[in-house]
Amino acid sequence: MTPSDESRHAHDGRASHEGRYGETFFSPEAAGEGERIDFGALAYDDITMARLRALGAGPGWRCLDVGAGTGTVSRRLLEEAGVASVLAVDRDVRFLGARAVPGLDVREADITGEGVTGADIPGADFAPGRFQLVHARFVLMHLPEHERLIRALAERVAPGGVLVLGDAVDLTSDQTPDSPYTSAMRAMWQGLRSTIGTDVSWVPSYPRLLRGAGLEPVAAEIHVPPLQPGSPISRFWADTWERSRQAMVATGLVDDAAVDEAVRYLGSDACAALSAGMLTAWGWKPEEG
Repeated sequence: MTPSDESRHAHDGRASHEGRYGETFFSPEAAGEGERIDFGALAYDDITMARLRALGAGPGWRCLDVGAGTGTVSRRLLEEAGVASVLAVDRDVRFLGARAVPGLDVREADITGEGVTGADIPGADFAPGRFQLVHARFVLMHLPEHERLIRALAERVAPGGVLVLGDAVDLTSDQTPDSPYTSAMRAMWQGLRSTIGTDVSWVPSYPRLLRGAGLEPVAAEIHVPPLQPGSPISRFWADTWERSRQAMVATGLVDDAAVDEAVRYLGSDACAALSAGMLTAWGWKPEEG
């Protein structure tokens, strides 16, 4: 499948979905949603920050954090890496506005809009070539038209800067032994894909897509946090299953009793499974001239 074919396939698939992330499921208005996001942050933020700092994020850098959620990465870039500024963008900024710090600028925006790809977006915040770092984590997996959005984000990177993308990779293949956990994860991925369009099957294509957006060199890595009783990642998945239970049961792969069993299994010493991994890929904007 060519990049253009892939983009059309993703767009066509979205047309049949009635919902989207944050509306059908995972609404910011739902009680405890900020806490669920923060469980994911506790599981992945240290790895993300280590990579961003290894790529050079530090004093003088202007950064764009897309789909910033509760703003944990944005704030750590300012407080730990000492970057000059962070523009944190999300469709709903209630969590960001509640945790403001100096240097953090918050913008409510939907990056799927057609205007995001243009060179004349109103306002200086999104000016092409403005940011030394553009970062998006657990965002594009929920959205259609991956090629277009990656190119749009690449346009925001300044010459010599870097685009860093992170998303989930599913490790519950057909060869993975059945367990309450694997049954729940398979139902979750299928249910979310059919309802809100979440699709992680294309995520391993990140390095190729970054090259296609004119970035080089590119590289990628995968981190898999351990599933341990009471750990942030285990609590994240348990909360995620509860919030997407309707979609999971609708697949026919699990029923309510199976979801309940999976939650108990995840919180027990009997759990022997791999969490979904986080693939982080990055590509550099060539220097001018």
